[in-house]
Amino acid sequence: MAVRPFLPYSDRRLHKPAEPVSEITESVRMIWDDMVQTMDAMPGVGLAAPQIGIMLQLAVVDASDKRGQAVRMANPQVLHASVQIRKHEEASPNLPGVSAHVDRPRAVTVRFLNDAGEMEERDFVGLWATSVQHQIDHLAGKMYVDHLSPLRRRMLVAKSAKYAKE
Repeated sequence: MAVRPFLPYSDRRLHKPAEPVSEITESVRMIWDDMVQTMDAMPGVGLAAPQIGIMLQLAVVDASDKRGQAVRMANPQVLHASVQIRKHEEASPNLPGVSAHVDRPRAVTVRFLNDAGEMEERDFVGLWATSVQHQIDHLAGKMYVDHLSPLRRRMLVAKSAKYAKE
C-alpha cells in the first residue's frame, strides 16, 4: 500500500469522466487499498481514483467516527436522492487551501459494485451522503467548485493557485 500524490486542479484528467470498471480484480483491490491509505493520510472522508490520476470509476468513503469503515465502490450511481438538502463545507486536496459550502441531498441510495464483485445498493445519510456524492462528481469529471457560481469558482481557483505557490 502507498499514499499517492494528488493531481493539481489544472490537470485535464480531473475534468473528464472516468472509465467504468468491468470487474473487480486484484489490481482494483490494490488501487482501493492505496486510495484508503491516501484518504486516511489527508485526512479526509472520501477519495475518487481520478484525484490521484487513475481514470477508473473507483471511490472510497469513510465518514465514520473510527477509521477503518471504508466503503469501496466501483461504478457508483445515485438511484434516489432525498428532497431535504444538507449544506456542508467541502474541500479537495486537488484544490488546496480553499473550501466552500455546497448544497446536496441529505440522503442518497447508491448502487455500486462492491469489493466482493457484487452489485450492492446502500443508503447513505449526512456526511456519508455528502462524501459519496462528492466522489461521484469526481468520477463524472466535476469538482465541488462546479456547483458554485462562475465568479465564486474563479475566485477559489485563483486563491488556491496562490496558496500552492507559497
